[in-house]
Amino acid sequence: MASIWTVAQQELTATIRDRRTLTSTILIPLLIIPLFTVGLPLLLGTLFGGQAQTRQSVGVIGTLPATLRTQLEADSKTEKGVRLTVIRDPIKAVQSGEVDAALKVTSPLPSVAGQSGTLQLFYKLGNLKAQSGAAGKVRSAVEAYNTALVGRKLSELKLSSALLTPVKLSTVDASNVAEAGSGALAFVIPLFLLQFILAGATAAATDSTAGERERGTFEALLATPTPRSTLLLGKLAATTITALAAAAFSVLGLSLSAPIALLVTPAGQGAAQKATQQAFGGSLALGSGALGTLLLTATSAALLISALLLTLSLLARSVREAQTLIAPLTLLIVLPATLLQFADFLKTGAAIYGMPIVGSMLVILDTVKGQSSGLHLLLSVAGNVLGAGLLVIVATRMFGRESVAFKQ
Repeated sequence: MASIWTVAQQELTATIRDRRTLTSTILIPLLIIPLFTVGLPLLLGTLFGGQAQTRQSVGVIGTLPATLRTQLEADSKTEKGVRLTVIRDPIKAVQSGEVDAALKVTSPLPSVAGQSGTLQLFYKLGNLKAQSGAAGKVRSAVEAYNTALVGRKLSELKLSSALLTPVKLSTVDASNVAEAGSGALAFVIPLFLLQFILAGATAAATDSTAGERERGTFEALLATPTPRSTLLLGKLAATTITALAAAAFSVLGLSLSAPIALLVTPAGQGAAQKATQQAFGGSLALGSGALGTLLLTATSAALLISALLLTLSLLARSVREAQTLIAPLTLLIVLPATLLQFADFLKTGAAIYGMPIVGSMLVILDTVKGQSSGLHLLLSVAGNVLGAGLLVIVATRMFGRESVAFKQ
């Protein structure tokens, strides 16, 4: 055991001297994760909420009732109205950016209930700015206008407006505190954690195997009395520790998200801006139990990824070739992590948590949403450890061959 630790110390010393490894292991997780979990939701909240305080331009073709024009142009307590402009071609005006949206009166609009008219709304359906700004304000104004006409008519007939809504439906969020705070982008957090583990371990794995072979120092290392299994386990320990450092700083970055959010969130934040920020995960907060679960899951994933990186690096004749072999591993993390956004549609049994890497992603997502399970955590850790053990056996056999020391 002492010999393994001695080898690991030597490898770690060489790793620490590499500034790029330190940057990918420590600095990037501490910066990127809070920036994503706090900065991005705050930015989106500002952009979406800012549309309410911006006066958009809306083109008009035809005659609008005076009351409807007033409702479109009037400012309310929560948002500003729109600026109405006469145009000729609604599609060209929207496409050219002359206006944010356009209205075309295709048949006369009524000023009393009981009559009907048609009003067309033109805007770029895929444009989030138009959807949350001009188009949303137009819909609200038209709905308010229709409600006023119907209400006036019912009042003339001495009828209650409750006739229109016999049943009122209210929505209550049944999510737990963690799930509500994680937002719609929670599925990206497993991607970040595992990607940082991969990035942190890659440099150590490639340098301690393909790098030594490329420098010609592998032969001298293998000629020492130290058993090859000890050398391999020492290199695995060093690579895993480097990956664990990346995992630890990634979890630390997540734990800093909540206090940073409290510091940078404006005190006078509007309701729309606050709702948008929370929807995208700006209220993420994790307790000590959740952080411990994340750290344990990341530890087992780091062990598996380190073993896989070492095995692939032993196949390479140079660091560049090793990096080429390792590059597809990113897809093995990105693709499952991307599919996690549809996790609510999937019925995941306990067995899937035993799949290496995939089970870790599911456990991380469940933990962020406050739905972690001890059984799922155990299956995830067991799957990763078993996978790592199999890879170590393969690497040990490769390490025992004499050809492992040579570039050819």
